[in-house]
Amino acid sequence: MEKSIIVMAAGMGSRFGGLKQTAKFGPSKKAMIDFALEDAKACGIGKAVFVIRSDIEKVFRSDVSGKYENTLDVRYVFQDKKNYRLPEGRTKPWGTGHAVLACAGEISESFLAINADDYYGRGAYELASAFLDSALPAQSALAGYLLENTLSKNGTVSRGICSHDENMMLTGVREFSGLRKVSDSPIKIESSDGSSFSGKEFASLNFWAFPKGFMDMLGGEFDRFLSANSKSQTAEFYLPAAVDAAIRAKQTSAKILPTAERWQGVTYKEDIPEVENFLRQNGRI
Repeated sequence: MEKSIIVMAAGMGSRFGGLKQTAKFGPSKKAMIDFALEDAKACGIGKAVFVIRSDIEKVFRSDVSGKYENTLDVRYVFQDKKNYRLPEGRTKPWGTGHAVLACAGEISESFLAINADDYYGRGAYELASAFLDSALPAQSALAGYLLENTLSKNGTVSRGICSHDENMMLTGVREFSGLRKVSDSPIKIESSDGSSFSGKEFASLNFWAFPKGFMDMLGGEFDRFLSANSKSQTAEFYLPAAVDAAIRAKQTSAKILPTAERWQGVTYKEDIPEVENFLRQNGRI
């Protein structure tokens, strides 16, 4: 079955203090995208669509993506040029849902959508690829990570906490910010609003598997978003919120694919040594 991957790489990296997409690890100098494409290719994915900003194209292609242009069907979408009726004075695009929708002209098959600066683990790609090979026409999926496996030791993180039914069908995703571990025994995680978690909840890390008809549904959700936010300078069309709205409107369903993989990311520069140690221990560098 033909499958593609959308890599969302247009972020600014404000907390990291630079372009996280090009951060390198180990003597082989691999970026997070290198691990993602290694794992995606191993699961039969033949096309990669990178969503970037036009101002980082040169360094991104030179440092990260250019090496794949002869081994994959590589395409680039510039989110800052897909303005979709930005109001006067706004230069920031509309968010992760907008990033995926910007690829509509490049995608006609089932696809994965991931963040460029996250390490997800090969097991997640295997689960998602197998799902796409057998999924119902209107069904999507989300790799579900245990919340306790998605934290940084160097600061707080934001995560979408998933709710689901007894069949692991997603019933909602709610974003919590300022998440940090406050106790190890038992594990207790708190968010900035005082909500408390055990760490066994499933968290969304923006690792999605979508059927080929998903873009049409996403476009409809974006039209509804714009009808309420067309003049906003700050509103963002987040991908999890778009899926959540479509589920509530019974336009789609989404299955959580539980994974025991441990997330690794470079939210902060201080994360780099720990990430390198993890990758080394797991034979990736």
